[in-house]
Amino acid sequence: DVQLQAFGGGLVQAGGSLRLSCAASGSTLDDYVIAWFRQAPGKEREGVSCISSSERYIYYADSVKGRFTTSRDNAKNNAKNTVYLQMNSLKPEDTAVYYCALAIKRGCTVRTPTWYDYWGQGTLVTVSS
Repeated sequence: DVQLQAFGGGLVQAGGSLRLSCAASGSTLDDYVIAWFRQAPGKEREGVSCISSSERYIYYADSVKGRFTTSRDNAKNNAKNTVYLQMNSLKPEDTAVYYCALAIKRGCTVRTPTWYDYWGQGTLVTVSS
């Protein structure tokens, strides 16, 4: 089994930065993908970014491209694998609960949330104007 823990949300002014972390632990993971989704009040869940374990595949939604960067911090031997989402030039419309998700698959997509096998708890990001 796999556990995901997301943290790093908070309150920031427009134009500021935050870094979210998603730590994956549990079963030994080979090929997998970790994605970030977000959901604002009254809106559908939106895919933000994803990164494959090999880092061969990285994707950003148009709404965050050029402002957000996802990266991995690999660990050895079934230890925690961590993925970061560095969010710069934040806008009020980035306000949402951010979730990380993991799929034990190859590739990278945020088109279909159901493609992902495991989800972490959300972390709230609030950007004030």
